[in-house]
Amino acid sequence: MASIVRAHGLTKRYPGVTALDAVDLDLPAGRVGLVGANGAGKTTLFRLLLGLSTPDAGSVEVCGISVADNPIGVRSLIGYMPEHDCLPLDQTAADVVSTFGELGGLPVRAARQRASEVLDLVGLDEARFRPVGGFSTGMRQRTKLAQAIVADPKLVLLDEPTAGLDPSGRQEMLALVDRLGSFGIAVVLATHLLDDVAQVCDHVVMLDGGRLVTDAPTDTLLHQTGTVTVDVGPNAVAQLAAALGARGLAVTTDDSGMLEVTVAGDTDLDTIRDVVADLGLPLHRLTNRLTSLDDVFVHRAPAP
Repeated sequence: MASIVRAHGLTKRYPGVTALDAVDLDLPAGRVGLVGANGAGKTTLFRLLLGLSTPDAGSVEVCGISVADNPIGVRSLIGYMPEHDCLPLDQTAADVVSTFGELGGLPVRAARQRASEVLDLVGLDEARFRPVGGFSTGMRQRTKLAQAIVADPKLVLLDEPTAGLDPSGRQEMLALVDRLGSFGIAVVLATHLLDDVAQVCDHVVMLDGGRLVTDAPTDTLLHQTGTVTVDVGPNAVAQLAAALGARGLAVTTDDSGMLEVTVAGDTDLDTIRDVVADLGLPLHRLTNRLTSLDDVFVHRAPAP
């Protein structure tokens, strides 16, 4: 995929803190997860991409355009969904989204039509003429997403899009983010929830204290660990663990009560299968365990 964002030596300092420290990036035009704790530099990076802040050193380009040379041109290509609650509560969702469409360069009639389409896309078709002040948190998040994509941007920056949502609302928002790629819109999703990134993003950027931890495709980070998870039900865990241990396999129990067995190859997998069969136990699941993004962050984060 072609690069959507390139940064070289990007540095931003505030009094007493370095928000970004000589960061180099080359982000593909797909779904990119920007992860890190509060204060890691995620919002600062968004401000620099939008041309709302000036770097102390280094350079950044969006769609091949230098932000320093043409910040307005860059902003015309970007949709932005802020984290904070910023919507006018006395306006309807249709009015809010169509206004942002006009600000993005659409004629009035086209903006109204496009607003109707994107509100339908995010599941707010029936609520589009209701004031935003009566919306739930999930509906407000969907409205913010709609205004970010109404002008058909090349890139959309999503700052904590699942913040404040219950598990169902979170999954619905992630499904919407996942669909944006099918419309030709690149996504950079900033979050501290690594599971969100693993679920919908093709590429991961990790920041810690303003420094780059990793910048890589998701599938190269989530590799097999040499451990398999075995689920035979809670009543048979101890029996199976003892039998596998007698065969020389290293066995532990995870937080959910399932067994994790260290394997060296197919022979060990055959041993697990045979022991389960010999004991007459139900085998509900036997899967390879992958590294998590939490593991990647812990092992790659630079020392303080």
